[in-house]
Amino acid sequence: MPLKEILSFVIVLAMLGMFIWGRVRYDLVGALTLVIAALCGVVPMNHAFSGFSNSVIITIGAVQVLSRAIAISGVIEAGARWMMRPLPRAWQQIGLLTGGVTALSAFMKNIGALGILVPVAIRSAKNIGRSPSLYLMPLAFGSLIGGTITLIGTSPNLLISAVRQQVVGHRFTMFDFAPVGLPLSILAVIYLMSCFRLIPIRRDSSGPEGPFKLDDYISEARLTSRSRLVGSSIAEFEAAANQEVSVVGIIRDNGLRYIPGSNWQLFADDILVLRADPTTLDSFVKRNNIELIGSEELKRDPAQSGEVVAVEAVITGESPLVGSSAEIIRLRQHYQLNLLSLRRGGTEISQSLAKESLCAGDVLVLQGWESGMARNLADLSLLPLADRELALGQSKPRFLAIGILVAATVAITAGAVPVEVGFFAAAALCVLFRLVSAKEAYNAIDWPIIIMLACLIPVGESLQHTGGSATIAHALTGIAGQVPPVVALGLIMVVSMLVTPLMHHAAAVIVLGPVAADIAHNLHLPVDPFLMAVALGCSSDFLTPIGHQNNLLVMEPGGYGFRDYWRLGLPLSIIILVVGTPLIWWVWSGR
Repeated sequence: MPLKEILSFVIVLAMLGMFIWGRVRYDLVGALTLVIAALCGVVPMNHAFSGFSNSVIITIGAVQVLSRAIAISGVIEAGARWMMRPLPRAWQQIGLLTGGVTALSAFMKNIGALGILVPVAIRSAKNIGRSPSLYLMPLAFGSLIGGTITLIGTSPNLLISAVRQQVVGHRFTMFDFAPVGLPLSILAVIYLMSCFRLIPIRRDSSGPEGPFKLDDYISEARLTSRSRLVGSSIAEFEAAANQEVSVVGIIRDNGLRYIPGSNWQLFADDILVLRADPTTLDSFVKRNNIELIGSEELKRDPAQSGEVVAVEAVITGESPLVGSSAEIIRLRQHYQLNLLSLRRGGTEISQSLAKESLCAGDVLVLQGWESGMARNLADLSLLPLADRELALGQSKPRFLAIGILVAATVAITAGAVPVEVGFFAAAALCVLFRLVSAKEAYNAIDWPIIIMLACLIPVGESLQHTGGSATIAHALTGIAGQVPPVVALGLIMVVSMLVTPLMHHAAAVIVLGPVAADIAHNLHLPVDPFLMAVALGCSSDFLTPIGHQNNLLVMEPGGYGFRDYWRLGLPLSIIILVVGTPLIWWVWSGR
């Protein structure tokens, strides 16, 4: 085996190990992989940054800008609220919302589609007295399967199209994926609206706060000298709150943090670490002269108007808050936001909220000016968990963004312009017509994903050029050659489904796409079905909350555990495999 081929295997295995370890940002993993591959000669030095000029990168960035313009128009959210009004039953509401997010994800960034409809889902669940946990996982799964309908619906489709360019000489077109993706999406929506009861109800729906009671937020409060609770014990403090507020820590003695016993006495200026629902806590601290840390008065400038409001929001994977803290990012100074509370499942919060390193999936309670809240949430890539009028106070044409999307799709489908040119022009028009500002456009682009893909594209190509993918394919061909072609196709899809939770789905396509093409060549079978199987398998990540950020984003708001995803996701994965495999073969084997 040539040295470069051995090095390519070592580099790819090390990359896989870094993804599984999860302690290093995936964009940094991509950058380090590219640097090492270039220094080892696996990727030619003059080809190292070719990924940044790849048309796939342009298309992904442009679609993200266009998705942002559609999201802030408020049209889809308003339409969804209007259509939900006459639907009194949970299965009807779940069916409409899941169908809606599935359709939206075919033409816009799936996290954007999910972000539009999650607040509507939570409000709808509350209105009929049901738990949002029944709604949110079907929405996340629908946003994933909807991306399989079109070329731009998900990055695996765009990347597998680039692999096809290398192997066959031309790319997939805009709706080549629809004959398989559309029937599977319809089937998935029917399954999700029928079987949502497989999801355990993780929230208590009997309390005064309704079905979405977040009773384990962590907040900090200072016991002022005016409080009647000065001198009381921890047990007496919690009794005064009717056991709805728990003291989980005390900060005193120049910042030392203690875990108190129930008989500990409280003193003036103690900082209490409290676990409670934000609504309950707010009422309790006001009654007892307790000062909520982080609620300092916000300065008003001429651009701010309205009242000071509090919003619950989830940190997405692309937020600048990930790995940072409110203190480091200067949340109050730069965004006029106070961090009041933090909710995180499964991990203890070990230091003050202002200094705590934040993670994707954390749920925050933020306080800020009403007029600037929607824009600040967008700038920080936070997903709000309540209905909000994103278009409030805006004079932007609300339907123009959708019109631009339709025009770009028609032009691309008719062959008038390439995909990357069509959507780049659409993104530029959104900025030109001020549907998004230049700052919003740059913020809409998921730069860590862009960096990772641009770095890994030449690495994936090197695996093919050094013969690494051919070696893997040769080893797998012995197995695939013993079974009928449709079964071999199913095996490729199973491998794709199993690898995706371990690494980013886009990285999985870059590695598995050339291998699948080589297996098809070795078996003297058409390449397209095998490429489609990789794309579909890498998009069907329904088994864990960590494989795709949409699954992670609904984990805390829905109160899900790790195993809950298997309960609803495993049957769906089997449906996709059992129905999708013969469907791909039937559609593509004769082409």
